[in-house]
Amino acid sequence: MKILHTSDWHLGRPLYGRSRQKEFEAFLDWLAGVIEAEAVDALFVAGDIFDTTTPANRTQEIYYRFLHRVSRLSCRHVVIVGGNHDSPTLLDAPRALLRELDVHVLGAVTGDPGDEVLVLRDAHGEPEAVVCAVPYLRDRDIRTVEPGEGAEDKNRKLLEGIERHYAGVCAIADERRKGFSGEIPLIATGHLFTAGGATLDGDGVREIYVGSLARVGRSAFPESIDYLALGHLHVAQRVAGEERLRYSGSPIPMGFGEAGQRKMVLLVEFSGRTPTVVELHVPCFQPLERLSGSLGELSARILELRAAGSDAWLEIEYCGDEPASLVQESLDDAVSGSLLEIRRIRSSRNKLQMLCRLDEEETLGELDRETVFLRCLDARGMDEALRPGLIECYREVLHSIDEDDAPGVEGGTA
Repeated sequence: MKILHTSDWHLGRPLYGRSRQKEFEAFLDWLAGVIEAEAVDALFVAGDIFDTTTPANRTQEIYYRFLHRVSRLSCRHVVIVGGNHDSPTLLDAPRALLRELDVHVLGAVTGDPGDEVLVLRDAHGEPEAVVCAVPYLRDRDIRTVEPGEGAEDKNRKLLEGIERHYAGVCAIADERRKGFSGEIPLIATGHLFTAGGATLDGDGVREIYVGSLARVGRSAFPESIDYLALGHLHVAQRVAGEERLRYSGSPIPMGFGEAGQRKMVLLVEFSGRTPTVVELHVPCFQPLERLSGSLGELSARILELRAAGSDAWLEIEYCGDEPASLVQESLDDAVSGSLLEIRRIRSSRNKLQMLCRLDEEETLGELDRETVFLRCLDARGMDEALRPGLIECYREVLHSIDEDDAPGVEGGTA
């Protein structure tokens, strides 16, 4: 059996106001081609399909068009779980219809761990894998709140709740697997932040649980799991160095901090219960370049990119004392008539955004919620000393709103 593991598409995410719709469409087209060429049996998407809980209609369209295309290929199953960016309600709404296409969607936990256990069958109707389709576990899914508890108690209960949830779901899956003959793999999913997980500057990855330093340790995942397909971290990596516990990472760079990173999806082939993982590198659909230096150095580097015919989007850190108007005019002249596009200019002196290149047709709907809030702080000249506290409070408000999106869950523990 062959599965393809991917995550963190963040469909609909702009970059400094610039739509990336063509990149997302190009990636999904490439992914469908890989599924066909490699004769993939099942596709696993480990959360953060969309970048916001209210994706635009066009963004939803490319998602459903992709699922329809995959259903017509040799791929027998698609397993999709919700991430912390996704709306469980939106993902789960067409669940019954998608199931007719062998697309299994779980936007949030339901209160019954058995709902997260799937049995995937081959073309002859025989079991070929048992799946623990665990989505992003919201705070209220895995712990109860008690008066007077401190941060340490909260962290402990969060980690215990996650471990308890995986133990319960995997126990049900393992029991079902025992009823089948042969060596059938148990595949689990997750959308969380593991201890020791690597991130990159500007990748947009945030702590799952607001105000918490809870990071999930290796011990949370039962040994019965033969392959763990994780999402949330945008850097492809192993958990505790184990080949079978993997993050696929985001398939396209989510920010300039990821510009030099090789993106991938993971092709996993099972021999019985033993997985062999092959890293398939995703093509670069839109080059990103981060430049830093004096005006002269920046102009020289831009000239090199022009000579190479580059169509990169640029994030520029200017190091110097020239007036902002002169810097912008000089850099505009440097890229004029080329395929290059400046998306942002920053000053290295105060680490604040000095100039920002945005399309005139930019709309509020293209910006994520935190970007809007940060711009409001900038517009009001907010004291830098107050910003971290205000941002943390704002994130807590958003966290509470997103928690309320989970359907059919009344709180309590998993």
